[in-house]
Amino acid sequence: MRVVVMGAGAMGSWMGALLARAGHDVTLVGRRDHVAVVNAHGLRVSGRTELHVMINAVERAAEAPVPDVLLLAVKAYDTQRALVEARPLLGQRTRVVSAQNGLGNVERVAEATDERLAFSAVTTHGVTYVEPGHVKHAGVGYFRVGSPFNEHAAARDIASLFQGAGIDAEFTDRVAGEIWAKVVVNASINPLTAITGLQNGALLELPALRELMQRVVEEAVDVARAEGAPLPDDDLLLRARRVAELTAANKSSMLQDIERGRRTEIDSICGEIVQRGLRHNVDTPVNMTLTALVKGIEESTRR
Repeated sequence: MRVVVMGAGAMGSWMGALLARAGHDVTLVGRRDHVAVVNAHGLRVSGRTELHVMINAVERAAEAPVPDVLLLAVKAYDTQRALVEARPLLGQRTRVVSAQNGLGNVERVAEATDERLAFSAVTTHGVTYVEPGHVKHAGVGYFRVGSPFNEHAAARDIASLFQGAGIDAEFTDRVAGEIWAKVVVNASINPLTAITGLQNGALLELPALRELMQRVVEEAVDVARAEGAPLPDDDLLLRARRVAELTAANKSSMLQDIERGRRTEIDSICGEIVQRGLRHNVDTPVNMTLTALVKGIEESTRR
């Protein structure tokens, strides 16, 4: 199968490498330095996954072939730009899979293509960008695939694609709830690591941070319920703590962005929780505070 990965950062490179190893025709679309090393020396994945693959990489979507599956792994704030750039790649049967953080991404995909071709992959695997040509799979999590628009047969096919690549992917017919659940988990981990500089597992070692995680989860769940989101049945605070434990040695994507002086996805995670809370008259003071602090750190690193 022909696959194009838009956004070959840590997560996109990891997925692309596994699919390439399974024999699929994969093209990565990424930053110039990463693309140059991958084309010259291949892509290395270390940690929980160990492999080295030769794989095609380009800087612009226009240089990639029209795929059967387009994996969207760009930052949430780049979704619209990426969809415009990828428009020449969107064939009549090209399935677009959003494997992104935050709320609203798959809805943007549906608007740009067709909801029958828009899917979500929700994962809590921890992957770190080490250097151009090298990413580290630092923590194992879950990987769930579904269609918010009830295209369940096609979503099962996409789950099978990942399963064949060695990813323990599961099909879910409640992916909208899983997207919300991941937002809850991300909100309780990512900003705290970005502010403190700690790896995920260290959040569980300090009582004050464990308390903050709980407050974030409680606020986010209240907002999700006010929206009528079909949340999973399990305790999302326990899920968040379990994710932090399983990815203990991982630096969250938000911390990686801060360390590189880049914009974070705080607006599409905690910021989105705050905005939706305002619409439903649900107070979210902790998420509001974390949003402001992370944006302040972003500004200081940019300066």
